Amino acid sequence: MLDFFNSPEVQEQFSLFLELLPGDVWDTVYSTALATLFAYVVGLPLGILLVTGEAGGVRPLPRWFMAALNFVINILRSVPFLILMILAIPLSRLILGTSVGTAAMIPPLVIAAFPFVARMVESSLREVDRGVLEAATAMGASPLQIVWKVLLPEARPSLLTGATTVTITILGYGAMAGFIGGTGLGATAINYGYYRTQIVLEYCAVIALVILVQIVQTAGTRTAVGSDKRLTKKSRRRGLRDANRQVNRDRRSPGGM
Repeated sequence: MLDFFNSPEVQEQFSLFLELLPGDVWDTVYSTALATLFAYVVGLPLGILLVTGEAGGVRPLPRWFMAALNFVINILRSVPFLILMILAIPLSRLILGTSVGTAAMIPPLVIAAFPFVARMVESSLREVDRGVLEAATAMGASPLQIVWKVLLPEARPSLLTGATTVTITILGYGAMAGFIGGTGLGATAINYGYYRTQIVLEYCAVIALVILVQIVQTAGTRTAVGSDKRLTKKSRRRGLRDANRQVNRDRRSPGGM
């Protein structure tokens, strides 16, 4: 085993990986962050419309419009990402003047991700208790006030959890973009590991991707838990119960009060 890691070929691949790592990490984080941002710029309003515009919603919209919106979102979600990337190459050329590089990855990533974002937002908003919405309506709140002051704040923990899932999904999509001229850790794994059979470098790139995913997941989970008012109250009550039990034990013990 030591002979394998000390071999010149393995050392050369590892040195190349360390040389490529800073740029690859930056390209991966940059493309993922921008794609996630723009996917939410498009997908968040659509997700809100899917909930508020349905029959019985806060602001019902025409049935034909809602059917068309659901149809388009379902169609885009059903297209495999690799094929969608190829179909979006002309759009990247039109917007950016190129179809290769870090920036060229962003339009295909946004197109692939915003329908997923819309469905994630829809799912999160449907978890809000309808009684809260009915109470806000009874107090005379406008549809816009209900959305911004009731619906979104109540769904915040679920929305943050969904945002974590979306970010990790886009990170995985970006890794596949190496097949069409993208950059980043995924492109390095494909170009060096798959095409040039430099297996050590490929595994190093995959490990770096796994570490990035773990960082995003941990940060997202902690943020979602910290914003959950219900969980905070439960934790406080649990802490009080534990403290009371401990006090009672101390009182019953021989040396207790």
